[in-house]
Amino acid sequence: MHTLKNQFIILPNGEDIVDICVGMLGKMSDINLFRDTRNKFIPSQKFLGDKAYIGDDAITTPHKKRKNTEISELQKQENKQLSSRRIAVEHMICRVKIFRVASDRFRLARHRYSQVIMTVCGLVRLRLNRLVSLTINT
Repeated sequence: MHTLKNQFIILPNGEDIVDICVGMLGKMSDINLFRDTRNKFIPSQKFLGDKAYIGDDAITTPHKKRKNTEISELQKQENKQLSSRRIAVEHMICRVKIFRVASDRFRLARHRYSQVIMTVCGLVRLRLNRLVSLTINT
């Protein structure tokens, strides 16, 4: 297995990175990765996610077009509102991926991956003046 998967949990307005799940090995879907790390948060906590997170009641996701049908105008409006709320989160992920080591093929030893990604996130948080120690989840 050569795939390493990351998951970032970010405040809704994109102010800070709350949690990072770094370097999960193998083919794992986003929703299963979330379910494995969900126990860190209180059960009543709600999240916003993209279409990769459909299937969990705690995550608000966009409406998906079903086969041979269209989504209604109301659903289109709700999707637009959700995407306007999530854009700050996507911008934060973009700030992390500006560092090519976090977005391209990782060319160092695999055991260094977690340390490098945490360093990149620390630099992003330093730039946001939010530097507080994050825990490493391996």
